[in-house]
Amino acid sequence: MQRELAQELHFMMTGYSLANRPGRWRPGPIFVQRDLTQEIVHEGADVDEVPALMDEVSTYVNSDLDEDLLVRAAMAHLNLVMVHPFRDGNGRMARCLQSLVLARNGILSPVFMSIEEYLGRNTQAYYDVLAQVGGGHWAPTSNTQPWVRFTLTAHLRQARTLRRRIDDAERLWVGVENLVGHRDERQLAALNDAAMGLRLRRATYVKIAAESGTEITEQTAGRDLKALVEAGYLEPQGERRGRIYLATPKLRDVWRGVRSSRAHRDDADPFAD
Repeated sequence: MQRELAQELHFMMTGYSLANRPGRWRPGPIFVQRDLTQEIVHEGADVDEVPALMDEVSTYVNSDLDEDLLVRAAMAHLNLVMVHPFRDGNGRMARCLQSLVLARNGILSPVFMSIEEYLGRNTQAYYDVLAQVGGGHWAPTSNTQPWVRFTLTAHLRQARTLRRRIDDAERLWVGVENLVGHRDERQLAALNDAAMGLRLRRATYVKIAAESGTEITEQTAGRDLKALVEAGYLEPQGERRGRIYLATPKLRDVWRGVRSSRAHRDDADPFAD
């Protein structure tokens, strides 16, 4: 990766507003403030050092160091946040760079390489560890162990979340199939969505059918939905174009059973002594 790539990615992310200086380094000092108190929690690196520091980040990302890939991606994220090279969008860029490092080394699925969802659920903890490691300013000699531990924990917990979702999906499909018997795949897929509380419409049913490998018309969708209502698995609400279909209690019970039978979630600190 060259530093120009970071600038190009920043342009793509923030180009909707010229005030963000898309694709360009910030013109002066930058301070990150806490929203509620306006307290300054971080000061980016000196503006004159930004180009050289971003060259160092690029060199690090491209190096052949004998280092765990997840650690390298985490450190690329941290260094970009600490340098804070842009006027806006530094957090987004840092998270993008972390995923980019993983993708360039063969971890291509966003589902498995991104911890964006975890950071969204643990935003304050994310900010806290950045503040702990950064100490409020660009400090390249600081101890980064808390950040590495936080990031590896995020990857582990995100992986466990995905594993649970996969298990839930498998058990839900089997449970719905046991309830309704043999049905076309598009009907089973729609019933799975309804069981989890999603609303069905004719248009959404057509999309579900296409994702299941079958192209159908809205007329066919209407017939399918009517059959599922008559079988007692869906309840219609509304009229004509505004009509939606919801799961009946016996269909919702399948999803409740899946959720109630989940194994206990282990969120213990993997680095605890």
